[in-house]
Amino acid sequence: MSFEQKQLVRTHIRWMIRRDMPEVLAIESASFEFPWLEDDFIRCLRQRNCIGMVAEHDDRVVGFMIYELNKNRIQVLNFATVPEMRRRGVGTQMVRKLVGKLSAQRRTRILLEVRETNLAAQLFFRDAGFRAISVLRDYYEDTPEDAYLMQYRYLTEEAEVFQPVNRIARLAG
Repeated sequence: MSFEQKQLVRTHIRWMIRRDMPEVLAIESASFEFPWLEDDFIRCLRQRNCIGMVAEHDDRVVGFMIYELNKNRIQVLNFATVPEMRRRGVGTQMVRKLVGKLSAQRRTRILLEVRETNLAAQLFFRDAGFRAISVLRDYYEDTPEDAYLMQYRYLTEEAEVFQPVNRIARLAG
């Protein structure tokens, strides 16, 4: 199926509950070479500031995200959609839910790490407004792979107006 033929799906994003775990684990193992185990999810979600949410479509979990609420930022720990629903708006709806939790007064940015080999995730998050801000050398325990630290910053409308202009890029283009 070509990109143009894939139809966007509407999802309902809600808190993750225990009953979602089999579907979440299936998405996790279909999405990652080194997937989290059920114990990893449970250990994380037992922490007071750690939150799990799922995206549901036709009474089926089609995506999930695990994130940590910190004083001035949201740290995404895990994020995936079911393979056959990719590029259909599920991930974008989940990112929008996170962005909706940002404000000028409290949490002003979202951070996450992406494997250097996970080009699809890098491009997805870039298209969602995230920018790579640093490289984390030998970041993963399972491989000697680096990660990109990506960030989404909350900007008020006034701040967007006063963004500096890159005159060199403008002249070169």
